[in-house]
Amino acid sequence: MNKTIVVVGASRGIGKALVELLAKNKEFTIYALSRNIELLTANFKGCKNVISAKFDLEHSVEQQLQTIFSDKPQIDILINNAGWLVNKSFDKITHEEFTKSYQINVIGVMETCQFFLPLMKKGHIVNISSMGGFQGSMKFPGLAAYSSSKAALCNFTELFAEEYKNTGLRINCLCLGSVQTEMLEEAFPGYKAIVSPNEMAIYIIDFALTKSAWMNGKIIPVSLTTP
Repeated sequence: MNKTIVVVGASRGIGKALVELLAKNKEFTIYALSRNIELLTANFKGCKNVISAKFDLEHSVEQQLQTIFSDKPQIDILINNAGWLVNKSFDKITHEEFTKSYQINVIGVMETCQFFLPLMKKGHIVNISSMGGFQGSMKFPGLAAYSSSKAALCNFTELFAEEYKNTGLRINCLCLGSVQTEMLEEAFPGYKAIVSPNEMAIYIIDFALTKSAWMNGKIIPVSLTTP
């Protein structure tokens, strides 16, 4: 079945694995978005059904997306995978770092969803959060900006689902535990996760493709270990 899928945050880690796996299905058209266009181009240069485009959640979200999607394609799945992490003790986090965390991890995602509303009369939005943003989970020092912004993403998911529950559009949020990505290494240097980006990407793809018929506005922990 032909589907058009957007992956935001596709240049490395889970996002890269998502695009690589999705691209194996020639009936899919995948938009791979990231601020690192050079890395995107190198990653997917051999994938004819992948469209790579520079997209930075920190700046002029709507304007960038209007340029990328000027032909206004019908989008079936949107995976909001991008994120930004700062690991500092609370007293050292700057105003600029708080602002950047919330712009990339929450506000930019909300603005992205706003843009795609007319292009997704029905479909599935999957927000990628963190176990650090899941209520009642173990929290870690140094991640006040990151984890609190990811918690806000969970709350937004519930609010969006309520507002659009009478439409064909569905939204859910996956709170991921530790996956062996660059971001994990930044937060916990030397820690080795038992889940690879490819393994997590397989789960996310199955969820995005098959679970919107059964759930909406759900916040789902996906974790084997802490962190």
